[in-house]
Amino acid sequence: MKNLEAFKQQLTEGYTFKGDYITIGGAIYNNEPQQNCFINIPLKTLNRHGLIAGATGTGKTVTLQIIAEQLSAKGIPVLMMDLKGDLSGIAAAGTLNPKIEERHNEIGLPYTTQATPIELLTLSSEKGAKLRATVSEFGPVLFSKILDLNDTQGGIVAIVFKYADDHQMPLLDLKDFKSILQFFTNKGKTDVQKEYGNISLASISTILRKVIELESQGAEAFFGERSFEVTDLVRKEGEKGIVSIVSLTDIQDKPKLFSTFMLCLLAEIYHSFPEAGDLDKPKLCVFIDEAHLIFNEAPAPLLNQIESIIKLIRSKGIGIFFCTQNPYDIPDVVLSQLGLKVQHALRAFTEKDRKAIKKTAENYPISEFYKTDELLTSLGIGQAIVSILNEKGIPTPLAAVHLRAPMSRMGILTEEEIKQVVSKSTILNKYNEEIDRESAYEILTKKITQASEKVETSPEKSNSKQPATTKEEPNLIEQLSKNTMVRQVGRTVFKEVTRGLLGVLGLKDNSKKKGWF
Repeated sequence: MKNLEAFKQQLTEGYTFKGDYITIGGAIYNNEPQQNCFINIPLKTLNRHGLIAGATGTGKTVTLQIIAEQLSAKGIPVLMMDLKGDLSGIAAAGTLNPKIEERHNEIGLPYTTQATPIELLTLSSEKGAKLRATVSEFGPVLFSKILDLNDTQGGIVAIVFKYADDHQMPLLDLKDFKSILQFFTNKGKTDVQKEYGNISLASISTILRKVIELESQGAEAFFGERSFEVTDLVRKEGEKGIVSIVSLTDIQDKPKLFSTFMLCLLAEIYHSFPEAGDLDKPKLCVFIDEAHLIFNEAPAPLLNQIESIIKLIRSKGIGIFFCTQNPYDIPDVVLSQLGLKVQHALRAFTEKDRKAIKKTAENYPISEFYKTDELLTSLGIGQAIVSILNEKGIPTPLAAVHLRAPMSRMGILTEEEIKQVVSKSTILNKYNEEIDRESAYEILTKKITQASEKVETSPEKSNSKQPATTKEEPNLIEQLSKNTMVRQVGRTVFKEVTRGLLGVLGLKDNSKKKGWF
């Protein structure tokens, strides 16, 4: 009994804070939930980022939902990446049932139901406001990293951006970027070499292949106008922060697009938000479900960029939280930056699994009340071990927690409910309005067409009696469809170019805008 009293005293002292906090559940001692021994998370340290990890079916997504809905209730806006399609239920109030009643009685916490205001966002054709960014907003350095280019190829990308700026050609989508590359190899080759130096055709071919690879994962729907403004992520509805949910169910098999989207989002948030230091509560919390999709497929330069942003974005008042199966899905340099760790059960089916569990246990503070490696395999559904930074930035005592139930629905919204959410959106018309404006692709196509017509109608050519001895150089569209450098993908490129700038939105020239979206 003495140990139980000492346990409760230690956790009560360790998880009691002066500032505001959220409660995620009650402590577990000797495999039994304890009443009135609550595990709290101080809002002040949520800009130190976090991790929610655990095997499939242990309750990671519900934990994410519990934290997100409470942050919203505290007036903190939230952005969530929904790859499995099961987070939309946060918009509907939960319902009390015997299991929920039993769980809350075990920890001594009253259960209340509550809906959370949400905004649905999408990168594709899903219901919700469209997320887009123009190519020019990326800048040559970031765009080169996304394509995983070497220094020489990155230099050519810089020339493309400089050429577009010098000749007032907005780079809105990937067709604009490709059209300038093709112009460099054809009609504009001589002028470009005089002004910017020699450009390797082999390097242009490599860049073009990289762009087509990105297109194959659906990036053409992402690049364009109107660019999303990250300030729309920090809106409130009354006293509650709005939870913005990005539906990503149709890009689970497109990790390149997912990592590109996440890097752009984090980079734009970092560059757009002013320095804030340590606030009493964060301005925005971002939850990235299935985070391994970012790190497993992203090229090294992209990973380095993400790591740098994670280290620096804390001072902007932004918290980033990764949700994944294994902590080691996250690079060590990122993992070391995460102040909050919520670890659900891990499974030990193989020798490799057992070694990984022992290694994971070493990441948590030593506790006289738990054997961490054994605890990791014995946790039930809706239970986890928690390590938190207190208001002074010091790790709290290790705690096993019996998680509370979400106040909102544990399940998805119906189609009718989704329609209602979308119909109430105040930003839907802003981002889904279709506006097509002239950009690099149209400007270059018009320029080449005019040049060809001028040659056809010139007096010298019409009065000449000599047969032509040289074949006229193919125009842009012919070049795209026949160029031997890209003949394996020629049909795809030809189809994309001739389609025109579909879905391009915008009211202003984003070639001069800083940031993305």
